[in-house]
Amino acid sequence: MKRILIAIVIVLMTIPINTYSQKIPSSSLSLKVIEKVKPRLEKQFTDSSLIFGETVYIRIFKEEKELEVWVKKRSGFILFKTYPICTYGGGTLGPKIRNGDGQAPTGFYYVKPNQLNPWSSYHLSFNIGYPNTYDRAHERTGSAIMVHGDCVSIGCYAMTDDGIDEIYAIVDAALSNGQSFFRVHLFPFRMTNENMKNHNDSSWYSMWENLKVGYDFFEENNNNPPNVTVINNKYVFN
Repeated sequence: MKRILIAIVIVLMTIPINTYSQKIPSSSLSLKVIEKVKPRLEKQFTDSSLIFGETVYIRIFKEEKELEVWVKKRSGFILFKTYPICTYGGGTLGPKIRNGDGQAPTGFYYVKPNQLNPWSSYHLSFNIGYPNTYDRAHERTGSAIMVHGDCVSIGCYAMTDDGIDEIYAIVDAALSNGQSFFRVHLFPFRMTNENMKNHNDSSWYSMWENLKVGYDFFEENNNNPPNVTVINNKYVFN
């Protein structure tokens, strides 16, 4: 019995770590897209002294209509590329409140492998995970809020097909390489002190002050996104 147990341990030690990771969904389209863009991305990563398949983090800014992809490098994250957002529908800079309001969410979310949708009706997509704990604490409703292609939206974050091709390939590589989830942090605008002053008459200003704490955490901690919890209906960061 002892010899059998030793043999099992040896076999387990030789299995690649990714064998234990959750299966990444794929389709003929996603496989074709990844095959097309991967060589170009690998070169761009190398040129930026980054590793394709390393841990990733995404920030989105409504007012600027920009999506940033950050990649882990040593003790912090490096900005790899900024992608233009076509539209997030006809909504305002405020958060999503209820199903059908046409609003795109703001807040702190994360995406697991099973939230990727390579069969999307909007080219390729991933579900950001709305509503999160904060949203549910505030009794907000809605579902299936995506970052997707096709450049059209009624409340999701819509990218060009070329843009979502690259973003999807990057997050697929990170998840396939063992990252268990990636963070997606959604802001109404770049939360500088000046921008906060420019928006201090908004009815959402109190919420935005809470979001700014998480925004500042990243900026002040070697570009490392915070761990986020919800206590007393507010985001808390560490």
